[in-house]
Amino acid sequence: MGEHYFAGTPGTASRRRTVDLVLPDLHLRLQTDSGVFSPDRVDPGTRILLETVPPPPETGDLLDLGCGYGPIALTLARRSPQASVWGVDVNERALTLARENATTAGLDNVRFSPADGIAPGLRFAAIWSNPPIRIGKAALHDLLLAWLPRLTPTGAAHLVVQKHLGSDSLQRWLETQGLPTERIASRSAYRVLRVSPGTVPSDHTPEGRTR
Repeated sequence: MGEHYFAGTPGTASRRRTVDLVLPDLHLRLQTDSGVFSPDRVDPGTRILLETVPPPPETGDLLDLGCGYGPIALTLARRSPQASVWGVDVNERALTLARENATTAGLDNVRFSPADGIAPGLRFAAIWSNPPIRIGKAALHDLLLAWLPRLTPTGAAHLVVQKHLGSDSLQRWLETQGLPTERIASRSAYRVLRVSPGTVPSDHTPEGRTR
């Protein structure tokens, strides 16, 4: 996947291709490109997240943190057509793809933007994410502390993380930050974590460190 997938402007040459996301309740054909996360297939962790999480809230603002070319955000938009879905990423190539994929899928309740395109006061009824673990622990922690406190009091975040990339230690760290976290699924060395609103002060500013 290369480190360039979390760059704002990927340096690798464009090479477009198409992947299919097939779930029991939907089928999305998605345009991908070089320089974005998992361009050759929908990432296994993303698929496991989408197959195991409970249904998203029917209304409210929903967030895909590190949206890439959009498989999670578009699934949220399809499953909750009355909700407003947001996809956040630093990678402009990925954001362009995600917007095109939303248009192709006929989904008009989803918007894709960098972090500074979302109003600071917006709160989310759900956050779903395959977070960019490879940006490094410190940057990942900053990212999560910028966004998880923006859950509504009844909201929840669902994160998918590989065990060998630190899912268990991430769960423990979230707990130390005042964010109650439980493992709700485990499959193929991936863990799906549910994070509840906690006591972290919501004075963090998103720094754009999203996928």
